[in-house]
Formats: sequence, structure tokens, C-alpha cells
Amino acid sequence: MKKLLLGICALILVIPVFAQQRKLTVIDASSRQPVPGATISLPNGKSILTDQEGNFELPEAIKNAIFSSIGYKTASLNIAMGQDTILLERYNLFLQPVEVKAIRADDKAPFARTNISAQEIGKQNLGQDLPFLLNHTPSVVVNSDAGNGVGYTGIRIRGTDATRINMTLNGIPYNDAESQGLFLVNLPDFASSVSSIQIQRGVGTSSNGAGAFGATLNVSTNEFHENAYGEASNSFGSFNTWKNTVKAGSGLIGDHFTIDARLSRISSDGYVDRASSNLSSFYVSAAYLSEKSSLRFNAFSGKEKTYQAWNGIPQSEANTNRTYNSAGTEKPDGPYENETDNYQQDHYQLFFNHSFSEKLSFNTAAFLTRGRGYYEQYKADEDYSKYGLSNPVIGGETIENTDLIRQLWLDNHFYGGVYSLLYKHKGTQLTLGGAYTQYDGKHYGKIIWAETGIANGYKWYDNNADKSDFNFYGKWQQKLNAHWQSFADLQFRTVNYAIDGFRDNPGLTTDSRFNFFNPKAGITYTRNNWNAFASISVANKEPNRDDFEAGVNQQPKAERLYDLELGLERKTSRYSWSANFYYMSYRDQLVLTGKINDVGSYTRTNIDQSYRMGIELQGGVKPASWISLLGNITLSENKVRDFTEYIDDYDAGIQLERKYKKSDISFSPSLIGSATALITPFANAELAFIGKYVGRQYLDNTSNRNRSLAPYYTQDLRLRYTVRGKFFNETGFVFQVNNLFNKRYEPNGYTFSYIYDKIFYTENYVYPMAGINWMAGVNIRL
Repeated sequence: MKKLLLGICALILVIPVFAQQRKLTVIDASSRQPVPGATISLPNGKSILTDQEGNFELPEAIKNAIFSSIGYKTASLNIAMGQDTILLERYNLFLQPVEVKAIRADDKAPFARTNISAQEIGKQNLGQDLPFLLNHTPSVVVNSDAGNGVGYTGIRIRGTDATRINMTLNGIPYNDAESQGLFLVNLPDFASSVSSIQIQRGVGTSSNGAGAFGATLNVSTNEFHENAYGEASNSFGSFNTWKNTVKAGSGLIGDHFTIDARLSRISSDGYVDRASSNLSSFYVSAAYLSEKSSLRFNAFSGKEKTYQAWNGIPQSEANTNRTYNSAGTEKPDGPYENETDNYQQDHYQLFFNHSFSEKLSFNTAAFLTRGRGYYEQYKADEDYSKYGLSNPVIGGETIENTDLIRQLWLDNHFYGGVYSLLYKHKGTQLTLGGAYTQYDGKHYGKIIWAETGIANGYKWYDNNADKSDFNFYGKWQQKLNAHWQSFADLQFRTVNYAIDGFRDNPGLTTDSRFNFFNPKAGITYTRNNWNAFASISVANKEPNRDDFEAGVNQQPKAERLYDLELGLERKTSRYSWSANFYYMSYRDQLVLTGKINDVGSYTRTNIDQSYRMGIELQGGVKPASWISLLGNITLSENKVRDFTEYIDDYDAGIQLERKYKKSDISFSPSLIGSATALITPFANAELAFIGKYVGRQYLDNTSNRNRSLAPYYTQDLRLRYTVRGKFFNETGFVFQVNNLFNKRYEPNGYTFSYIYDKIFYTENYVYPMAGINWMAGVNIRL
């Protein structure tokens, strides 16, 4: 299977295909300027985009298509023989969101990037979380606690986890301010409201929010819908998984107003025992548009209740007891039925865009993210001292422990403002932008029941955290001549973070300040559908909340990354390919070493030097009108130059040290690949064969194969058929089989080692994924 994947990808990257094509240009009807990024929707359901010069190529056999672009009226046009231009009429309204343009990399920016449209997302949006919808983009590895992509999921890009991936929603930071993670379970079915996603791999351009140490995810929802619409999407599949979505939009009312809304529900039993999910969300966006300005308000919310499946299973049981879940099993007479995570996150976003002239435009936005929730646990034989209590004496007998049920709460407000100013004239584009954000977080725990000696509602810890983040940046893109363009980007960021104690270390308080300077520079060469670029970037990142619990004498340092990117690509309407080389050099990267902190917990430690070096290859080819081949491969080397492992020796009551030279960075496979064959057997039908390969992943930084996850190759099959103009405007049927050949694999896990009774033990835990499973959906558009 591995050879098949590599063979398909090699075929994609080297085969040029020739077919009867004609070249056309989409231009603005009034200014006669080209329209880059316009969408051409073909009768067979496919779509293509115009390049930076507004050009595209169309098969001779296609005589009509639908042309659309933000800011222009959608046009359904017949294409005459010999015609070489398409005219689009501009709306006399301000439609393009400045907040998205300010932080995204355009086609000539010197960074590795992937753009994903709403249409591409919709093809596979059957209920799985957002990371699984990005699974087949370059250098991506995803995982799921429940084993089927619903509930808690994770994503790594170039081996870096979500705490190092910067994510924005319409230019507004999304990462959790303290852990810096991406908890996308709090935004169930958000993909149904997304208009586009851009993934920037590496440091990328300056964005608001957390530092990008592996990638940036820019997610946009602020899309203009010209006409009124209504949609209903329903899907059902394995593990009693349901997704129900209703969407509606008013279109343009009175030449100025629009409103869009969505309501979603997702539920699943999960592949793993009791790993159930009950998720709900809504999205509302209202806008007022005029010739020079736009005002938009977004309100969206997600609520999740998931049964905990965080513990994984021993790797030794991965073949015999794959669905076992230890969560809740401390309860004597059976698993505790409410061992759940409960959280609600509400988002409010207000945007104002204004165009001063054709050259100058401005954006400002204010936002509030409100989160609150808890996870509940049944704990057996807990010591009273752990909860700050003395042992109770009942009937003359001293009680030393008790069973109890506890809730660990997080209650926070995250708010602030962002802004951007864009100037564009001839070959010069300048962007000034920035943000100020404030996070107020409360961490506390409550005992809601105890067998003996603790009153219901007892709060045993109550710790607050305060974090402010201020940044501003300037970007300068300059066209040097017809083929060369330079890029410069300077960002200053300052972070203040104060923590008023920790659950297991209430006396430890911190108050830290970080000042970061993040410069970036690059150059791009374009000519005759060729594009080459080079860039070098610097990024800095503050530690996470847990890193500060290391102890008074073990406070962590900030991390730094130097990123070199070299790219070459060629795109035509018949085939495309690209190669991107990267070298990411880290200073003081924080990693788990086995070292324990002041309260006996494992903590991340700064290591001096480490690096990631690789090449990302991707491409697509259309051998015939009825088939398209797509694929990507990442080959990489990911190393810690000098690594020290700490091992608990319980016999001696100390930690032993082991040193390694040039060992592999954990969770960083040297080979990642994806290949897709899209077949159109007849009109309005599509058959997709999808393969994914992930190489060996080490669970720690020792390169020990006994602490690793085996490579895996999985295949999916998706069938789509669309009926147009019968009972509804459009009815789409989707059937997808995941893990078609029932591969047993685990994309995530953890490990720890220790010495006890003079024997060395290693415990590996993994998170199994489901075998063959399926989803079916019906999507109706009025």
C-alpha cells in the first residue's frame, strides 16, 4: 500500500497532460482590470479559479459556466467560440473583508500555503471535527480520542502540535490564551459556516494571537451571499453518529442588508467505549453594506458534552481490547455514568470596514469570547489532605480517605480589538495592523458529593489568571519589475501573564513579561505559470500555563524559531506541482523530558537546539476529462541535537539521567503522504479514492522503537451524486467509507518509564482509531 501511495504521488508530480483547452481572462467590466481569484463553476459540478492575472483555461467542450467573485455580481454565461474575455459587473458595495486580506498570504507571498474553499470543505463535511477535514493537506496528522473524529480531536502540522499552531477566526485569535491549544470540540460543525481556510505552514505572515511555530490556520466566515438561500444537511453513520444542520440566508435586502444563520447538532456514541459526544452550535451573522463601508456582527456558540476518553489504552492491548475506556471505572459498582467534559463557548465579533479610496482601506473589530465549563470525575480512596482538609473523626475512628465526585471548573473571558490598514497602489502594498487582547481566567474545583467528611459544594482550590497580549506589525510587498516581488514583515509583540497559584501548588505565583520581535523577509519570482520563492522568518513564543508550574527555580524560558522556506511551483489548468523545502531551527524548545516539577508532576523543559528539515511535494494532474489525480508527500528529518531523559528510580528515590545525540523529535514522522483519485463516471457524480500514509512516530525524544507508534496507511472511499432542479434547487447524496480495509492503527499516545524493584519498565498508552466505518448524508439546497 505504501508503494501504491508513493507511485500515485510520483505520477502526479511528473506527468504533463495535454488536452484541448482555451485560455480566457476574467476582467472588471468598468475598470477593465483582471479579476484574480474569481470562481468558475462548471456544469459538471467542478470549479476552477483565475490566477493573479485573471487568467484560466477551459476545456473546449464546455460552453457555459457560472462566474463569481467577492464584490461582483454572479453571472451565468454562455461562452462563444473564439471568445477570450469574460466581463464581471462590480457591486457598488464594500464586500471584501479587510481583516482577512491583512493576515493571509496572497499567491505571490513567499510562504508555503494551502487554500481551501467552502466547496471543498462541504464535500466531506459529514460530522467529523475540523482537523479531519484538513487531514489530506500537506504535512498533516490528525487523531481522535473517541476514535471516529467526533468529539475531542487533535492536529499536528510538520510534527508540531496545536499549541504551536496559530488560529484566527476572521482575523480574531482563537487559541486558548493559557494552554495555547485548539479545542475545536467547542465549535461543533463550525465548518458549515466557513467560507474559506488558508493553512500557512511554518512561521508564515504576521497574525494576531499565539506564535506560529508550525503553522497558521486562517479561517473566514464573512462571506457575502448575493441571493437568498436555505439548506438542510443530515447525515448518519457508524457508532450511531448523527449530524443535523439547517442554514439560511436572506441574500441582499434593500441593496444594503444581509443576514445568515445556522443551527447544528452532532451526536455520536464513539468508537471507544462510552466515548459519546453530544454537541450543538449556532451561528448568526448580520451585515450592513454601503459603497464605502461595511458593518458586520457575528454571534456564534458551541456547547459540548463528551464522555472522557483521555486515558488511552496500554499499547499491549491495542490488538485485543481496542475500545476499552478506563475513565469512570474508579466507581466500585460500574463506570460512573457522568464522567464527562462539559463546556460552552460563546463568540461575539463586531467588524467595521471602510474604503477611503481605491488605494486605502481600513478595518477594525472588537470581540468577546466567553467560556465556562467543567469536567466531572468519580475519584476513589482520595486523601483528605489532597483537598486541604484534616482527617475527620467519626465515632472515635479517624477516617483517612473517601470516595468523592469532583468538578474541575474553568470560567473565562477573552476580549479585545484588532485593526488593519491596507494601502495598495500600482506595485506597492503596505499593511499596518495589530491587536490588543485581555484574558481573565478562573480555575476552581468543587466537591459535589463525598462518601464521608466533605460537604457538598466544597471548593478546594480557586486560582485566577490574567494575561494581556499586545502586538503591531507592518508588511510591505513591493513589485520590483514584471517578474520579481519582495516581501518584508516586522512584528512586535508583548505579553504579560500573571498566575495566582495552581491546583496542586497553590503557593506558587508567577508574574512574567515577554517582549518579542518577529521579522520576516522574502522574495518571489513569477513568470509563465512558474512561481519561485525564498523567505526567512523569526518567531517567538511564551510558555504555556503548565510550564510555569515547574517550580520557583525551574521557571521556563520563551522559545524561538528561525524558519527558512524555499519553494518552486507550476500551475496550469491541466496540471500543477510544487516543491517546498524548509529548515526550522529551534532555540530553547519546550519538550517533555521525564523531569518532575516541585509537586511531582512531569514538566516540559527547555532544550538548547533542535530542528525540522524537510521537503513538501504536491501536485495534481487530469489525464482525461473524467479523472483527476491529486497528492502530496512530506519527507523530513526532525532532530534534537542533545537530549537528556530523566527516569524515575523508585528504589533509590531519585531520577536517573540518560543522554542522547541527534535523537528524533516526538510525533514527527519522517514520511507523510496523501493521494486522491477523483473519478466522474457520469454527469453530477463523483467517486473519490483517498489514501493517507503516516510514518513511524516516536512517543518521546529518545528514538526508541519500543516507545513508538507503527506506520499506517489507510484508504477512504467517497461517492457523491447531485440532482439539480427537480424538487429542490439542488439535492446532494453522499456516502463515505472510512478506513476501507479495516486497518488497525493508532495516531497518538504517550509513554513513561521507571525503575521499580530493580526492573526497568516502560508503559506506552495509545489512542486507537476505528476500523471500517461509514457515513451517509443528504444535503438539500432550496
